[in-house]
Parts: sequence; structure tokens; C-alpha cells
Amino acid sequence: MTDVAPESEAPAPEGEASGNAKPYSVSELAFALKRTLEDAYGFVRLRGEISKVTHHANGHVYLTLKDERAAIDGVVWKGQVRTLSIRPEQGLEVIVTGKITSYPAGSRYQIVIETMEAAGVGALLAQLERLKARLAAEGLFAQERKQPLPSMPAVVGVITSPTGAVIRDILHRIRDRWPCRVIVWPVVVQGDAAAAQVSAAIRGFDALDGSGAVPRPDVLIVARGGGSVEDLWAFNDEGLARTVADCRIPLISAVGHETDTTLIDFVSDRRAPTPTAAAEIATPILAELKAFVGDLGARMHRCGGRAVEDRRGRVEAAGRSLTRVSDLVELATQRFGIVSGRLAAGLAKNAAAHERDLVRVSARLSPLLLQRPQAVQRQRLDGVAARLQPGVLRGLERATERLGALAKLYASVDPDRPLHRGFARVTRADGSIVHAGAILAGGEEVAIKFGDQVTRQAVIEGMPGAVAAPSPPRPEKTPKPKPRSSAQGDLF
Repeated sequence: MTDVAPESEAPAPEGEASGNAKPYSVSELAFALKRTLEDAYGFVRLRGEISKVTHHANGHVYLTLKDERAAIDGVVWKGQVRTLSIRPEQGLEVIVTGKITSYPAGSRYQIVIETMEAAGVGALLAQLERLKARLAAEGLFAQERKQPLPSMPAVVGVITSPTGAVIRDILHRIRDRWPCRVIVWPVVVQGDAAAAQVSAAIRGFDALDGSGAVPRPDVLIVARGGGSVEDLWAFNDEGLARTVADCRIPLISAVGHETDTTLIDFVSDRRAPTPTAAAEIATPILAELKAFVGDLGARMHRCGGRAVEDRRGRVEAAGRSLTRVSDLVELATQRFGIVSGRLAAGLAKNAAAHERDLVRVSARLSPLLLQRPQAVQRQRLDGVAARLQPGVLRGLERATERLGALAKLYASVDPDRPLHRGFARVTRADGSIVHAGAILAGGEEVAIKFGDQVTRQAVIEGMPGAVAAPSPPRPEKTPKPKPRSSAQGDLF
């Protein structure tokens, strides 16, 4: 690599003394050095141990790389932090790539980091152990958090690469053991994008509610073939481990061979040594289930037959200890014959006894037994009638007198009574009685009713000076005179 001298160190023009060189400002010199560093070290691959890691609130990461004799500041801008393959941690030995630049305000140089990777397998494993201890302390590996696998899943979700041999082995194994629906979510299983795609697939399956065209899986399988630690490193991602822990669907991890162990093996609900073993763990064997059900049916029939035979033997043994039916019936038949032979004589004797009792009682019966109570009751009724008759007659007389008085009063107030003595009643068209002729107007129609109940209509001729007489005033009530005091007093 060729060193380039800064502009400030260019040789002075010929003829100028060294003491007459052009002076540069501090900014000119600082930015000249910055350009020289960026041009000369535009791409640098640097190895060192991380120290003094600072995650700033604006998203940038500031750190220091050091070895046994020197140290250099480094910065990872916010846009590059998400693309790093590993998380910067204190004490981790890494290999970074970037460019060297300077910070003119502080006269310091630093490296702007674009990529970062662990310096070796030992560093990767050390970082993995620290992450594993932290997740275990949070309880993500606890056995009580793990969900039981369904015994007979109807839908199996597989998250793996669609082009590798892993998916073919899983589909072939499931088809032989337990024919069910398999939904494959294709992802990349190696590289920087693998962890994000696997996490998105798990969240996508977990978000299904089963109401759409794609059913919700009963169990998930995350599978990948074997490889080196670097090849499987995507499955040691902290975000992926937390996504697996939060998944509500039982999940089987089948990453690598039996000797390979990744972080999601500890978080998943079940670990399978190989992808094929994951298919065997997730599904039962249909033929074995049919044989098991058939064996249960045969055992049930055998048990039922033995139970029936046992009950039959117990019934036969109990029947041998019982009295024969013919003996029981014979004894009852004899008792029935004896009783039926005595029935006719008993009925005749009972009828004769009742006949004698009736003859004896009938001799004491006579009409006088009924006539004597009747005579007593008749005498009582006659006495009561004799006592009630005068009072009833007096009440009838008083009622007759009151009725006669009311009849006279009715006759005296009858409005048609004066008509029989030659009077007539004159009424207007509205039915009001005419008390004086002066209140009638000429041409007014009136009705005249006579004593024979004949009514005639008449028209009043015009009478000059006729004025409607006012209706007579109502007679005022005359106050009742107070009774005069008498020295003798009132009898009532």
C-alpha cells in the first residue's frame, strides 16, 4: 500500500525560503488528514476484541476495538446495526470491515464498521453460552412452559427450505405414517436473513385462526439439515428464540443432526435429533393405531364373553339352591282347593246369619217410629207460626198504609191531573212549558195537550207589543219557624 502525503506537506515552490511557507488553518489541516485517511484506507478488515460498547438512544453503536498494544474507536451507524450477523458485546473477539476516518473536532481517528463477524468458533460459542444463560434466567427453558404435542394432528406446519432434501424426507415420512394435510412455509435456513424469515413464518402460522382458506396447524416443525456451527448460527438468534417461546402452537425443532444443538432446541416444546425423527414425533402410525383399536375391540369382546359366562354360571349355581317351581305351585294349588271347597258353605252360612239378624230387627220396626218425630216437629212449627203471624200481619198493615200514602202523593203531584178538569198544557217547540201568553211571539209554533192525551199543534198570531216575559223567579225557601217554647214542653 502506497502512502500519500497530505497537501500541507507538498514541497514549497522553488525560490521560496522555508520560513516563508504558506500557513494552513487547523480546519484545513484536519480535513486534509480526513481525506487522506479515507482515500488510503477506504476498505479495512480489522480484527480485535470489543470493549466499551455503548448503544446510543439514536440507534448508533459506539465501541472500541483493541489488542495487546493498541486500541481504535469504532462506530456502527443505525442503518447498519440491523444487518450485523452478531450482537456487539463486551469481550467478544470479532473481525469487522469498514473504512478509516477521522473526527476533526477531536483530532481522533476511528473505523466506521459495516460488517461484523465472530473471530472464531470459540468466540461464537462463548457468545452463545452467555445468551443461553440469560434466556435460562428469564425462564424460557423451563419445562412447565412447554406445551404437549397433539396425539393425532390434522394439520402439520413445516418451516424449512422448499428445495432441500429435508422437506422431501418429512413429507415422505408423514405420508407413510399418518396421511394428513401438510402446509410448508418456505424460508432460507442459512445466512443473515434466515432468522428473520423463520421468525416471520412462526408468527404467520400463529396468527392463523382457521376461519380462512388456510387452516391453523396443530403442530409446527422447524427443520434444517446438518452443517457447521456457522451454517446453523441463524438458529441461535435471540429474536428467533423469543418468537419460538411466544408461539401458541406446539413446536418441534429439528435443526441439524443429533449432535448439533442450537438455541431454539432449548426453547421449543420438543427437540428432534433429525428432521425425519421430527415427522415421526409429530405423527402417529396409522397402521399401529388401527391394530391397537382392533386389539382393543377383540379384548372388549373377550371380556364381554367372559363376563356373560361368569354371570350365567352364577345364575345356574343360584338356581340349583332354589326350590323347584313345581313344588311351590303344588302347595299353593292344594291351599286353593281347600279354600275354594269351603267358600260355598261359608257364603251360605253368612247369608243365613244376616237373614236372622234382619228378621229380629224388623220385628221392632213400625210406622209409629216415624210418625212420632213428625208429630213433634209439626207441633213445634205450629207454635212458631202462631207467634210469628201477628207480627207479620202488623208489618203488612203498616206497609199497606205507607203504599196508600205514596199513591195519594203521586196522584197529587201528577202533572196531567189538572188536564182532566178542563185545563190544557202549552209547550214550545223546544219542550219548555209556556207559563204566560205574553212570552209568545207572533208566528211561533206551540203544542197544546188536553186531558184525553191528544196533542194539537198551533201557530200564534202576531200580537203587537208582545214582549218575552222573563221566566218567573224561583220561590225562595221559607225558613222553617222555630218551635215556640212552651212551658208544658213537647211530647216528642
